[in-house]
Amino acid sequence: MKLSLKGLFAALLFSVGIGVASSGLAQDIAPINVNSADPELLDELPGIGPSRAAAIIEEREANGDFENIDDLTRVSGIGPATVDRIRDQVAVED
Repeated sequence: MKLSLKGLFAALLFSVGIGVASSGLAQDIAPINVNSADPELLDELPGIGPSRAAAIIEEREANGDFENIDDLTRVSGIGPATVDRIRDQVAVED
């Protein structure tokens, strides 16, 4: 397979463009408020599937709102590593 310099350059520009576009999107999305989000919204967080989303809501309803992001470890199946992974994507507001 022979790659031309022009083709290689086009592929590089495409890759850079995709990276810039996706990083811009990530910055424009507002954090998800774990004290008011519905299960579908919580399910969008990395490492949080439908069952953990439901568990977040159950914990919130049973024991009150989360006061800080680290309180998410009150939820069974959510540990410090998961909290660190989603820290920039969630908020805790009343």
